[in-house]
Amino acid sequence: MVSIASRLRSRTIRRWFTAGMLVALPAATMLSVSSSAQAEPYPTRTVTIVTPFAAGSQTDAAARLVAQYLQDALGHPFVVENKPGANGLIAASTVARSHPDGYTLLLTTNSTHSAIALYKNVPYDPIKDFTPIARIGNFPSFVAVNLDVKASSMAELIALAKANPGKLTYGAGNSTGYVVGETIKKRTGTDIVRVSYRSNPFAMSDLIAGHIQMMIPDMTTGLPQVKAGKIRPLAALTKERLTFLPDLPTLDETVMPGFESLAWAGMFAPADTPPEIVNKIADEVHTMLTSPEMIERFSRPGIQVMWSGPQDFSAFVKSELVKWTETIKEAGIAPE
Repeated sequence: MVSIASRLRSRTIRRWFTAGMLVALPAATMLSVSSSAQAEPYPTRTVTIVTPFAAGSQTDAAARLVAQYLQDALGHPFVVENKPGANGLIAASTVARSHPDGYTLLLTTNSTHSAIALYKNVPYDPIKDFTPIARIGNFPSFVAVNLDVKASSMAELIALAKANPGKLTYGAGNSTGYVVGETIKKRTGTDIVRVSYRSNPFAMSDLIAGHIQMMIPDMTTGLPQVKAGKIRPLAALTKERLTFLPDLPTLDETVMPGFESLAWAGMFAPADTPPEIVNKIADEVHTMLTSPEMIERFSRPGIQVMWSGPQDFSAFVKSELVKWTETIKEAGIAPE
């Protein structure tokens, strides 16, 4: 016969086991819900890609190519939102303050992440407030003048500027145009008045109309106008001649030996965006930029494809911040 004490011990053990199961059940349920949430596919709704320059700019052209590709690849809308102004600070600060869930991204250039020494007060930290996703390419630029300017070379332009101090103007619609314009003045000892614009397309309209005499356009903004015979190119900013304009000399070849300036473009998310989302976007961008068809489509607006993933791009952004800060200091530009 089983003793009363044995039966009591058996009942007690069953109660402990049942109680343990009841305690463990909510924890297991929570773990299941948590795992399910983490496993939720991305994206499940519209993703916004903010860009710091106006429609028609090279940055805008790149953003729209990226948005269309990601939309097709990931099956949900990717839309481009243009936020021009303050040399990109408005757009960048908007993304820096956004929720880090992968649904607000930034496609930008050195203007917002390298050339911040142009400003006394920047409403974000270009390193701490962003998660680098991928570098997508380079934006080569060149010096161009209005057709009425009596200069067909950089040497002639510099001579004209020296003979007319303070009478020539140049338009700057991004940081490259501003920094290179001031560097040209510094190195050649000329006085050319800067006119600021919210984006290069606005400056180009004034250059064609003759309201300014000179600017430094990117290929998207400038190349069509060169081909249409509406502006005159004088020199490329790159060390090597441009494949788009092979007969155009460089600043290095002409009035500024050793000079080179090449703008870059890349994608960022707000700081603390989950790595699985960052890596998913980076992988899709990598696939895009290894496609011969997409490389050709990027080359049409003058974009030189150049991919690097989150880790390499992060290191690149840090090094470019140092480089552009030194260039701005050399040009004698005081923060505004």
